[in-house]
Amino acid sequence: QVQLVESGGGLVQTGGSLRLSCAASGIIFRLNTMAWYRQAPGKQREWVATITSGSVTMYSDSLKGRFTISRDNAKNTVYLQMNSLKPEDTAVYYCSVRRGVDYWGQGTQVTVSS
Repeated sequence: QVQLVESGGGLVQTGGSLRLSCAASGIIFRLNTMAWYRQAPGKQREWVATITSGSVTMYSDSLKGRFTISRDNAKNTVYLQMNSLKPEDTAVYYCSVRRGVDYWGQGTQVTVSS
């Protein structure tokens, strides 16, 4: 049974930083590509970043340079380091893994105050 558990969200001021974590179970983590998405109020869920099993990273063009995705295979965890946060980064952040179907965590709320 695939399970993804996000943590690390919270309230931060504009310009601040947060690091999100997503602990995965039920999969051979090191063999899987992992991704982060986010969904702001009233908007569709959007892709943020992806990291492959070989640690190749890809980012949404609008976020490149501020966000960094990484993984620790020993801890079965993927991270999202977010710097220079802006109010428009306010959203629920989800991690995801695709194994035939997409699996999602419950999300973690990030709120950036102006």
